[in-house]
Amino acid sequence: MKETVTQLLESALANLQAQGILPADQQFSPQVGNTKDKAHGDYACNIALIAAKAAGCPPRQLAETLIANLPASTAVDKVEIAGPGFINFFMSTASAFEIVETALAQGSEFGRNNSGNGEAVQVEFVSANPTGPLHVGHGRGAAIGDCLCRLLEANGYNVTREFYYNDAGAQINNLALSVQARVKGLTPGDGSWPADGYRGDYIIDVARAYTAGETITADDREVTGNGDEDDLDAIREFAVAYLRREQDLDLRAFGVEFDVFFLESSLYEDGKVEATVNRLKDNGYTYEQDGALWLRTTEFGDDKDRVMRKKDGGYTYFVPDVAYHLDKWQRGFTTVINEQGADHHSTVTRVRAGLQALNAGIPKGWPDYVLHQMVMVTRSGQEVKISKRAGSYVTVRDLIDEVGRDATRFFLAARRVDSQLTFDIDLARSQTNENPVYYIQYAHARICSVLRKLAEEGVVRGRQECAGDLTLLTLDEEKELANQLARYPELVANAAAQREPHHVSHYLRELAGQFHTYYNAHKVLIDNTELRDARVSLYLAVRQVIANGLDLLGVSAPEEM
Repeated sequence: MKETVTQLLESALANLQAQGILPADQQFSPQVGNTKDKAHGDYACNIALIAAKAAGCPPRQLAETLIANLPASTAVDKVEIAGPGFINFFMSTASAFEIVETALAQGSEFGRNNSGNGEAVQVEFVSANPTGPLHVGHGRGAAIGDCLCRLLEANGYNVTREFYYNDAGAQINNLALSVQARVKGLTPGDGSWPADGYRGDYIIDVARAYTAGETITADDREVTGNGDEDDLDAIREFAVAYLRREQDLDLRAFGVEFDVFFLESSLYEDGKVEATVNRLKDNGYTYEQDGALWLRTTEFGDDKDRVMRKKDGGYTYFVPDVAYHLDKWQRGFTTVINEQGADHHSTVTRVRAGLQALNAGIPKGWPDYVLHQMVMVTRSGQEVKISKRAGSYVTVRDLIDEVGRDATRFFLAARRVDSQLTFDIDLARSQTNENPVYYIQYAHARICSVLRKLAEEGVVRGRQECAGDLTLLTLDEEKELANQLARYPELVANAAAQREPHHVSHYLRELAGQFHTYYNAHKVLIDNTELRDARVSLYLAVRQVIANGLDLLGVSAPEEM
């Protein structure tokens, strides 16, 4: 319906340009929005305020002229002018419920579009160091990243999901030393325990598997423990493979899969880090000082230059990141989105500066970043800080075991990424209206229950079958439900464009609330079969949109609860 109003206004604007009321050499694009107060109609537009100066008349006068030039349409009951010149549209009942027919006809495709036109987009997310189980922060990144991928795909983009393993550096060495200590029978309380060693019980599991000579199959390799407590390299390779496998199992339990697993170590093995450094040198953006190699990042907006190679010869962490992103660009990804924790904020400027200094034709501001804030887990009002498995933090698997995949995914993706999140385990487990995922899924299950009751009465209704006279739907609640359904395609487009999946969860909560209110106030299984069938059609459209929206969040739509 919004598209109908936009087309009507575009036609009126073209008429005014043809009449010389508006200049023909200017472009006027009406922005039509939903009204907050239905007393002001279904849709509103401020084009008269925007174009009044060009027309040389007051906004209200231009609004009157625009209304007079609107083509006749059965979709609109009336049009009014509000305030200084807003144009409010009241849609006809018949047009309001066209969305029911559309949603049912399109089914699972409703809300999807092809605006991306198959453009290749790479989304990198989670990208945890393979040094332990995935913590709840990784879980938030996984939920947001996967939802974003689903949204982009719903808008016609060709999405590649990528996981970057930081399998090189000091943390991996600490992992190897920790496993070696456990292999030798040491515990964290012993004096010879590594100063920065990992203390979780999972280190014991890795050590036992290594000693037992188990074979571990990771994404791209198979590693067998040789049991030698003095072979640190073998321990390191085994531990990384073991934890990569464990993280992959965690992600699968979470319903997240990746197309590409990229290893930081491969950038060194393939000479890409060294080649990147040499290119930066050749371009004149580096200098030596105090025994270190520096990059002139201040030339690209950084507050100070950054060390690339330390005095000991090792590279700082952002150097392989620059090499990695050059590799992404060379693979043909003109759009790259990195979903990471807010603690990576400082790397954004450095990586972008390094990429600009390469003179590789990479646009400024590339890649895009979505940075999420921290998560606090609570139970009975108290913060939950540790997991036996991890030793110092709450893991994704802990949450899945406690509340299930659906609630975990929904809660972690339900708020703006730039806001801190409190994950209330008690709320996530509750079967009450206060639990948003339960509330939404229950609306879907209620509609499925109505279908079963109809079937028991001998009325078999197809789940995408539109039946009954929709003009019989005259209640305000019914029209509001239809208008909410009509918002869904725009929501899908905007949530992807803004990189904000939480809009989907908010929309579904609002839709479920409207449905439950309608369900409780007005019976559907009534003797008037025409009205019954029309109301069931509305039910089915709501069910379809709830299922489609939950799918974007990676959450199931149960038929019974």
